[in-house]
Amino acid sequence: MTFYIDGFPGREIELDQKKYLYFGGTSYLGLQTDETFQEIYISNIRKYGTNYGASRKSNIRISIYKEAEQHLSRLVGSPACISLSSGYLAGQLVRQTMDSKAYRLFYAPNTHSALYSSNPGISKLKPYVTFTALNIAVRGHLEADQETTPVVFLDALDFSGSNYPYFEGLKMLPLENIILVVDDSHGIGIVGNNGGGVFRIIQGLNPKELIVCCSLGKGFGIQAGAIFGSRIRMEQLADTPFFGGASPAAPAAMASIIDGSEIFKEKRNILKNNIGLFRSKIKALDKFKFMEEHPAFSFNDEELTKYLKDQNIVVTSFRYPDEESTLMSRIVISAHHTKDDILLLCNLLNSYF
Repeated sequence: MTFYIDGFPGREIELDQKKYLYFGGTSYLGLQTDETFQEIYISNIRKYGTNYGASRKSNIRISIYKEAEQHLSRLVGSPACISLSSGYLAGQLVRQTMDSKAYRLFYAPNTHSALYSSNPGISKLKPYVTFTALNIAVRGHLEADQETTPVVFLDALDFSGSNYPYFEGLKMLPLENIILVVDDSHGIGIVGNNGGGVFRIIQGLNPKELIVCCSLGKGFGIQAGAIFGSRIRMEQLADTPFFGGASPAAPAAMASIIDGSEIFKEKRNILKNNIGLFRSKIKALDKFKFMEEHPAFSFNDEELTKYLKDQNIVVTSFRYPDEESTLMSRIVISAHHTKDDILLLCNLLNSYF
């Protein structure tokens, strides 16, 4: 079911002049419609303008980019960070840099499309079905070719439950010989220490090198992307035509990451309580796939989506990333949902199951 609406989908959406509760999307902290956060953003627009259409390599450089990147580095626990205008561009910059004779690329199960070549004629790489198969392939490569470094791409939160928070699949790999490229778009701002995402967790597994890329739109409510890793690697990425030739994220957006620190903390606490309430009231929690601390609850029952729609509740349900993909359905709890919203949803789910 596809719906067209005229405003941002907050806790409610209007379809055919009728209101529905919305338990979908990726506005995990409900920031996009929060008036306090909007005022922070608007005040930064007045200072920095609506957009900055110049290169980060220009002779005139706005200092907020470096300030925000240093702030994000401290939050994540990474030595360095660079920002871009989207999470997709962040993933593509890393992928293109790694697509050279010095590296051999491998893809873990369920890796996001942002980490693949946008031109299928150039790269026909596919993810391994299991981490066991990936492990065999990587070890086979290391035995046959010790000159080419293996690079493994994966999603930190892939909604299958196989990665975050324990990363059991990664633990079977010879990580000391592998560069890991991890998409943390659904984790940063939400999970980890103070919303720092998965960088510290995966760094503790001691890979040869760790690079984390992500969208900042899901956890921080702004249009931007970021890459985290060593200072040397970030300098290399920033020195590419890809980075220098693209306009950066809006400076007002980057400033709002710093200025919104307190509201992010408040919203994470609300979200934590909302997730706890939902999990405590659902009788058939085993019908969903979910991850600790995360507000997304995946399912594959199309009839459930239709049932909830009939009860004036809309959830995420569409084929992603293209029409040939399997149907992706999930209930998403947000910080903008009220206690009554969640209890209503739980009662309906309990009646259905």
